[in-house]
Amino acid sequence: HDALDSYVSRDTLAAQKVLDRDDALDAVDAKVFRDLLDSMLQNANTTGPALNLILIARHLERVGDHATNIAEDVIFIVAGRDVRHPARRPSLTEHGQS
Repeated sequence: HDALDSYVSRDTLAAQKVLDRDDALDAVDAKVFRDLLDSMLQNANTTGPALNLILIARHLERVGDHATNIAEDVIFIVAGRDVRHPARRPSLTEHGQS
């Protein structure tokens, strides 16, 4: 809900915080995948439940991607900056914007 709150309040700092958390969410998704894959390789009986959990994690990661898209739009609408797909996302505070 942070992305939507940043949209409603036109708060670019809150939107930036959403962007800053995206990499952590991606890392959690990757770790869940690796851990559950290891579990499936060690015990075939875990395959069904593990696949379900992998799909859940992947869908939650996609929700995070959608939140990121909203946050990017907030920054563009309010500050006029296009922050989509940079090699490294600079923080708005690094640019003196709020």
